[in-house]
Amino acid sequence: MLTTSPSDTTVTALVADATAAPSLHNSQPWQFRYGRSAHVITLRADFARTMPEADPSPRELHLGCGAALLNLRVSAAHHGLAAVIALLPAPADPALLAEARLAPLTDAPAGAADPQLAELHSAIRDRHTCRFPFAEQPIPPELRSLFSDAALAEHADFRFIDSIHLDTVLQLISDAAGYDRMDPARDAEQRYWTRDTKADAPVDGVPDYAFGPGDASGTSTTRDFAGTAALPGRVRVRFERRPQLGLLSTKGDRPLDWLSAGQALERVLLSATAKGVCASFATQPLEWPELRWTLRDPVLGTGHPQMIVRMGYGPVGPHTPRRPLRQVLVIEP
Repeated sequence: MLTTSPSDTTVTALVADATAAPSLHNSQPWQFRYGRSAHVITLRADFARTMPEADPSPRELHLGCGAALLNLRVSAAHHGLAAVIALLPAPADPALLAEARLAPLTDAPAGAADPQLAELHSAIRDRHTCRFPFAEQPIPPELRSLFSDAALAEHADFRFIDSIHLDTVLQLISDAAGYDRMDPARDAEQRYWTRDTKADAPVDGVPDYAFGPGDASGTSTTRDFAGTAALPGRVRVRFERRPQLGLLSTKGDRPLDWLSAGQALERVLLSATAKGVCASFATQPLEWPELRWTLRDPVLGTGHPQMIVRMGYGPVGPHTPRRPLRQVLVIEP
């Protein structure tokens, strides 16, 4: 076990990497606290950043926090530490999502040290959501297997949607986007989390420069954060005709499963980034219960759908802002 606490500089670096994770509308719904004497980083949900319209459960909030936790583990491994994780350690305190006890890799309990995590560290800063068209270039089978294995390592299932079921999923995404546009409360909630960078310097939300181009083909699966607004100078382009979509699922559908799904999602994304594969999300049908269950493949599908990931080869998406660490990290004796 650690006899001296990691420096504040190291802990700050771990949390900075953690906060590079994706979250619904870039809401960054997390708080971290580090206790020097116990060598423990706690991750708490910031329920003030819950979205009652799109995410009342709040399932996607847990996915975002799970993704941040995976980044924390990757960063710890990069710094020669293991983060021994306890998920939901206090059932009476649902905001306490995880505790990460830091230990040297050589002293970590069996199964706590994962040498493959450190290899993903450089991908943390390179990973960005890309809302631009991808090339009509298939992802090779060996990478598809790599991404599935990455999810499996975090107790989740990730598989690409086959051509037979793809049309159904694309229609569900289109239907959900239409439902969103016709729901004033959801539209208002989305607009609340978009940012006009000509007016301010955002620290959260989706900035206008990250909206991506307009869809001229009717085949884009990413959420259009411009909504029905006309943005001056925004071009319209054709997206890939048959997007390559992966479905992330878990056996259960409770907060513990959501945290596992978030860790699996980020491990898939970092693995993809390291191999030059870009990604974006199609969360719209997951946010409508009557559509979510139809996402499962009627023949091969199992478990509970947690995320649809669009993957392919294209431009690296732009960096999106992050909250200052002083807002999300407290270091105590």
